[in-house]
Amino acid sequence: MAQRAKKSSAAAPLGYEAQLWQMADALRGSMDAAEYKHVCLGLLFLKYISDAFEERHAALLAEKSKGGDPEDPDEYRAQSIFWVPPEARWPHLKAQARQSTIGQLVDDAMAGIERDNPALKGVLPKDYARPALDKQRLGQLIDMISNIRVGDEASRAKDVLGRVYEYFLSQFASAEGKKGGEFYTPRCVVKLLVEMLEPYRGRVYDPCCGSSGMFVQSVEFIRAHAKGNGHGGNTGAKAKADISIYGQESNYTTWRLARMNLAIRGIDSGQIAQGDTFHNDRHPDLKADFILANPPFNISDWGGERLRDDKRWQYAAPPAGNANFAWVQHIVHHLAPAGVAGFVLANGSMSSNQSGEGEIRKSLIEADLVDCMVALPGQLFYSTPIPACLWFLARDRKNGKFRDRRGHVLFIDARKLGPLVDRTHRELTDEDIARITDTYHAWRGEKEAGEYADVPGFCRSAPLDEVRKHGHVLTPGRYVGAEAQEDDGEPFEEKMRRLTATLREQQVEAAKLDAAIAANLRELGYGD
Repeated sequence: MAQRAKKSSAAAPLGYEAQLWQMADALRGSMDAAEYKHVCLGLLFLKYISDAFEERHAALLAEKSKGGDPEDPDEYRAQSIFWVPPEARWPHLKAQARQSTIGQLVDDAMAGIERDNPALKGVLPKDYARPALDKQRLGQLIDMISNIRVGDEASRAKDVLGRVYEYFLSQFASAEGKKGGEFYTPRCVVKLLVEMLEPYRGRVYDPCCGSSGMFVQSVEFIRAHAKGNGHGGNTGAKAKADISIYGQESNYTTWRLARMNLAIRGIDSGQIAQGDTFHNDRHPDLKADFILANPPFNISDWGGERLRDDKRWQYAAPPAGNANFAWVQHIVHHLAPAGVAGFVLANGSMSSNQSGEGEIRKSLIEADLVDCMVALPGQLFYSTPIPACLWFLARDRKNGKFRDRRGHVLFIDARKLGPLVDRTHRELTDEDIARITDTYHAWRGEKEAGEYADVPGFCRSAPLDEVRKHGHVLTPGRYVGAEAQEDDGEPFEEKMRRLTATLREQQVEAAKLDAAIAANLRELGYGD
């Protein structure tokens, strides 16, 4: 299969995120990571919009003789820059950082920004004045963030603050352990989903969007592929405008993180709604071209017993004790006629037959919706050590855009990929992601992806009849077979003689050890 360029220079590590994190974490003191997250990320957001404002402010000052007015909010809004009132500007806060009133000053700054920018109403944290927050540490954190360079052109081109923000999100997820995984999906998993689906244009939807990682990565993907790849040669700015994002998040504080995360990237967050996706679907009429999601695994208290007759359950009502197939059917319900979806689920979704799950999975397969299944390695997620899998669904698998894939499912077993990056976590490398996505794109029939071929132990295109013989179980390991072993050149007869001789030597050694142990036991008075 042909290898295609996947990397962009903007995706390369900055190199000092870890240092910044260590400094910020040192100032956390005894504060809980879940609480400190909002303190730290709120200030990062404030620094970002203040820097963008200051840059424009300086330009307008220079143009004052030509009619530029640096105190006219419309001058900023015309450039899609948030207007920052005087009390919220970073130099003002930095000058007061060591005062005992700094908490109230930050709260006033946040309130002023929300007041003058309706798009941010209700989004920013405004509890920096609370007594439990150490004002000395808060001042030190403001000093530290003041030193992050984001205002110069080179830093902006690299999306410095956006990437620092994402790094901090990931570190907070790790610090919070299981709970943190609810708002953050590891970057490599998001990148894999996005690279597989290639959302170049259209409506992109995430029904459980967390901190909006899927949308950020989708826009990064479009920017990275905007030129010279045969997909229209758009500029980055135009490509960004070619997708519309729709999301929903039930957790209020996570929803605020999502809005801030998008605002930092200049992405419109107007369609990111807050509420319970199952009981208060905020986009009921949406038909999306791309759906990406990482739903929480195996939720048992989702209120399914109150939704038995919901129109979304086209393939039977999902069990009230597990929401996995409620998520799947919610996603199918919102797919456009030629829409595609990629999402993460617990491994049990591939084989479970409990409470009617097997019948729902069978119906999805027989409806020819399942395009590809990927088994992921364990330890990729902060929320659980349990291995997960990726489902890829396509509404119309004879849509003309790619080859006709009806009647077949691609299985990819990626469990052996992804090196350990610390004692408990793995990450898929760019090369791992490219191997998986190139396989899928070749199988799907993309012109630039080369010819697809089954690889024993890694991937296999299986006909539906074979899936039926396996009881509609979708575990890739059942289909890809064993990895081919390299021939070591040793003739079979010679190998058997050698192995048999080794076995006899080991048996003699074992007998000597048994005799020695028995003798020792007799000396201790425990003999026969």
